[in-house]
Amino acid sequence: MFETPLWRGFLNKLLAKTGSDTVKLLFQPSDEERIIELSAGNAIVLEESMLPEGGRRIGDVIAFRSMRPNRVYAQDELLELAETRRVDIPPLANNPEPFKQLRAIRVTEPGGLDLWLLCSGGKNIGSATSALLTALAPHLQIALRSHAALERERFRSSITGQAFDRLKMGWLSLDAGCHIIDATDNLDQLFQWGGALRRGRYDRLVPASPAIDRALTALVKSFAANSDARPQAFNLSKDPWVEMLVTPHQSPNFAGSRTPVAIVYISGDRRSQADRCDQLVDLFGLLPSEARLAWMLAQATSISEAADALGLTVETARNYSKKIYAKTGARGHAELVRIILTSVLAIS
Repeated sequence: MFETPLWRGFLNKLLAKTGSDTVKLLFQPSDEERIIELSAGNAIVLEESMLPEGGRRIGDVIAFRSMRPNRVYAQDELLELAETRRVDIPPLANNPEPFKQLRAIRVTEPGGLDLWLLCSGGKNIGSATSALLTALAPHLQIALRSHAALERERFRSSITGQAFDRLKMGWLSLDAGCHIIDATDNLDQLFQWGGALRRGRYDRLVPASPAIDRALTALVKSFAANSDARPQAFNLSKDPWVEMLVTPHQSPNFAGSRTPVAIVYISGDRRSQADRCDQLVDLFGLLPSEARLAWMLAQATSISEAADALGLTVETARNYSKKIYAKTGARGHAELVRIILTSVLAIS
């Protein structure tokens, strides 16, 4: 199930074993008409019709949904089943180009995924092929469950990755030597935030600050000796703001040659303060000087601290803040923090 194309080796071996002209494996979720088709050989097994957007519908000739799971159907049984289920289809006995010998089986998965395996060929497609498909049914069911589980995990992983991107977060795992074992897909983006972290030789995680590098190395070594050690947070950059939390890895279950010792969670803002001030000007119609003060206040900084950082008098900062409250609709400092941090700046 990890081959590309999927299950090619299995289909080729089944083709040779049964002497078929064509072997087809079809996936179709119960609530959809589109299918995934895998095949070996070169003959057309079934007549298929195209649907919009490149999808296909099977069943105009063969009533696949009517097949009982784990039961092998011969060609005549399938044709009779199709004519019974679809009265609008003309009798197939008059078809000038009848199908070759055919054996087919349907396998289902509790989550709603269906699989059909079909072998088509000459007179050699008979009882031996039926017996083989019957024997394969439980193994196909296991493979189908595994495939469905992998697809669900891929979907969850994709959604989780999108959530991390929107929250401006990511994680990576380290061994005892601070070498990166695994990480979220946005790791390279995280390394670009302020240049506070980079991937060194042999995939070692290297903070830009030598002091933080030494502290991280010692912390990870302590985690290797004691998995119950206390997590530690580091501020890596103030503009843009980047920080990381280093925690011990406590799960004993891990498949791989290197066991993680620490998990590093990285959070930050890919934009600089100047970028954010420009965006506040666009969002709320603030003057640049007002936007700089608004961004400082949004970091839960007091008026006096913000005034000192920006080189303003407290009185000037208070005058600016009144204009900021009026333009943003905030009724005070706390509401200003909420308005700015829940605006589109949070996902930009």
